[in-house]
Amino acid sequence: MIWLTWRQFRVQFLVVAAVVAAAIVVLAVTGPGLADDYRRLTTEFIRNLAFERLNPNLYYVGQALLYAVPPVVGAFWGAPLIARELETGTHRLVWSQSIGRRRWLATKVGIAGLSAIAITGLLSLAVTWWSDPIDDALNAGQDSNTYLPRMFPPVFSARGLVPVGYAAFAFALGVAVGLVVRRTLVALAVTLAVVILVQILTPTFVRPHLLAPTDRMIVASAENIRGFMLDGSGPDPQVKQIEVATGVVGAWKLSDETVDKSGKALSMLPSWTIECEPGPPPHLRQETAPNPKRDACFQRLADEGYRQHVRYFAADTFWSLQWREFGLFVLLALGLTGFSFWRIRRDLS
Repeated sequence: MIWLTWRQFRVQFLVVAAVVAAAIVVLAVTGPGLADDYRRLTTEFIRNLAFERLNPNLYYVGQALLYAVPPVVGAFWGAPLIARELETGTHRLVWSQSIGRRRWLATKVGIAGLSAIAITGLLSLAVTWWSDPIDDALNAGQDSNTYLPRMFPPVFSARGLVPVGYAAFAFALGVAVGLVVRRTLVALAVTLAVVILVQILTPTFVRPHLLAPTDRMIVASAENIRGFMLDGSGPDPQVKQIEVATGVVGAWKLSDETVDKSGKALSMLPSWTIECEPGPPPHLRQETAPNPKRDACFQRLADEGYRQHVRYFAADTFWSLQWREFGLFVLLALGLTGFSFWRIRRDLS
């Protein structure tokens, strides 16, 4: 049974394994050089990356691969694994050879599923290790318009344990969908769509609820204000909300609301707060003299009790959040696998 499963599965495995192995080799060869640059350049490390081509490209390729592996595993490994057998009827031949349904399913799911987890885990380990110098530099406060801290959603899903959890979930989902629809192409399309949708929606609707964020009230000032969100309708736009910098490096900000002295969130600030607007960036400003109107505006904001209610995940919660999201998707994978065993026992002939 193991030999038969390998014969049926080997093409998909070898294609994905070859791509992942090539990526791991390239990362292993270039990683030590990137780490040496970080130790040598220290505070100039991120700025120096702007003058390179190889390392920035590898950074984005590694990230893209970890986003691509779960949908590929689910659609091209999980979905056809059982659906193809049910569609062609070859499962009946196997079941007639003294091999029970559950043993047949366990062998196929075990070999393919563990292979998916192992390959994704190795790739994630390689990408996380290779990216450590960039992540450390960003968490140390080095500025970049190109790279994001690892707590930010686009990077978080391509680091550590989360890609492995997504791959396990995607594979189990593909197997379950294949058992239900019994059509390979339909199972493939459904699995691909659902996994991509989950990857898109999880950072917004699931991840913020996995861990209690840091909750702070901050007084807006000339030092921490980032800008204003404006209502562009009409000839005289009104200020709606202030955005402030938390001063916490590498944090993922979930919300930034302006509240009054009672703590009630405001949809629109008084029109006089336009005087607090930061104006053009410092390097474009012509005047360096103090701005009394702006100072008075910030003082009035403080005197009248306006604050910024900011919620965020600090950089040091990275692994706690990783474990929780990984655990959630592993539980979903186990639930889908249990459903598959129930389904094959109860509903298939």
